[in-house]
Amino acid sequence: MQLLTIQRILGILLSLFSITMLPAAAVSLYYQDGSVNAFMDAFVLLLVTGVIFWLPARKHRKELKIRDGFIVVVMFWITLGISGALPFFLTEVPKMSFTDAVFESMSGLTTTGATVLTGLDALPEAVLFYRQFLQWLGGMGIVVLAVAILPLLGVGGMQLYRAETPGPMKDSKLTPRITETAKALWYIYLSLTVGCAVAFYLAGMSWFDAVGHSFSTVAIGGFSTHDASMGYFNSTTIEMITVLFMLLAGMNFSLHFLAWRHRSIRHYWADSELRTYVWILAVISMVASGYLYFTHTYQDPWVALHQGIFQTVSIGTTAGFTTADYSLWPGFLPILLLMTSYIGGCAGSTGGGMKVIRVMLLFKQGYREVLRLIHPNAVFAIKVNNKALPPKIVGAVWGFLAMYVFCFSIMHLFLMATGLDIVTSFSAVTACLNNLGPGLGEVGANFSSINSPAKWVLCFAMLLGRLEIFTLLVVLTPAFWRR
Repeated sequence: MQLLTIQRILGILLSLFSITMLPAAAVSLYYQDGSVNAFMDAFVLLLVTGVIFWLPARKHRKELKIRDGFIVVVMFWITLGISGALPFFLTEVPKMSFTDAVFESMSGLTTTGATVLTGLDALPEAVLFYRQFLQWLGGMGIVVLAVAILPLLGVGGMQLYRAETPGPMKDSKLTPRITETAKALWYIYLSLTVGCAVAFYLAGMSWFDAVGHSFSTVAIGGFSTHDASMGYFNSTTIEMITVLFMLLAGMNFSLHFLAWRHRSIRHYWADSELRTYVWILAVISMVASGYLYFTHTYQDPWVALHQGIFQTVSIGTTAGFTTADYSLWPGFLPILLLMTSYIGGCAGSTGGGMKVIRVMLLFKQGYREVLRLIHPNAVFAIKVNNKALPPKIVGAVWGFLAMYVFCFSIMHLFLMATGLDIVTSFSAVTACLNNLGPGLGEVGANFSSINSPAKWVLCFAMLLGRLEIFTLLVVLTPAFWRR
């Protein structure tokens, strides 16, 4: 294990992350909101800490092994969660405890969107901008960003990329070099963000709101600059723009890359995961819209339709934006929408959840077992895009599901042990493990009222969801540390 090389990389990444304080400081100076000192103090502290890590190990450039990549990613995300909390902790408005500051930071960086803040409309603009910016950085992954722009990380880029990117199949590269792959992903990510911001502005948002909401929309984060979230704007046009970009961000970014490179959209519909993704969201949108109309929750069928579509896509992609308090909707709808977040976006997207590809494979394997009962001697291959998958991938999906259920159950029981009721604890773990944000019960609006031990467990859940279980758990196993 290359400990000094890992230390050098962590120092570089921490120094890089310190720069994220400067845009928020600039916003504070522009609006004269009084929070500039908090961001500048955080910048200096993080930069100095990064340099202290980097200096003793600056000459160590040995190749990273796969284990080293896992350590870098896990340590950096934990460090990020704490480092990102500094401005929240140092600023006078809002006044936050250390626990709340870490929770807000971890929620932003993991694109969960769960918040402990209230009264967003009265907060300093720099704080609001910083929350949105954290989600934007976390959406594609700051480690992938570092691989793209810092060749001085050395030749271990693929190990970092494998540990960081979501999805069960991580060995495919869009370009021959991993740095070019990371750059391609970030160019697409940036292009979507710019397009989303311009569309929001043309639809009636201020530039501040348009940029902030484009950050959280493309990152599928869900933070907003207003307490009423997207409902603040009361605009069907803005909501439909949000739906469009949430759908795009929930797709596999490699499809966007192929469409750009070949100047063709045929790759989209040729992908079975994307077809499943669209089909699931379309069916649930129709069910939600129909139920809202026929239960007279909304008298106007068009209002019921756009509310059903918006909330389904928002929760199904794990963005977590709201235009209404969906937890108060009638019947089974709140649970149906919450369960949709377990599926989440496509692999290789900024969405959370288990990912559509895994749900597809679980269904295909279950159906294969049914066929084997009918035809015991037949051989049935599990295929995706007309290609048979190797057994190790299918086995890994079952392993992921097992660990997912196990981790969820333990955290759910722990939250109940802290005094939370069953609905609150169930939905809180669901919202954080799936990087969704809003839950039910006490966490329907925000997470400010729950106790501190529960918040720390939920921070762990956010990190598990963002790193897709295995990346974090593998570092916690004794076998990982044996020579």
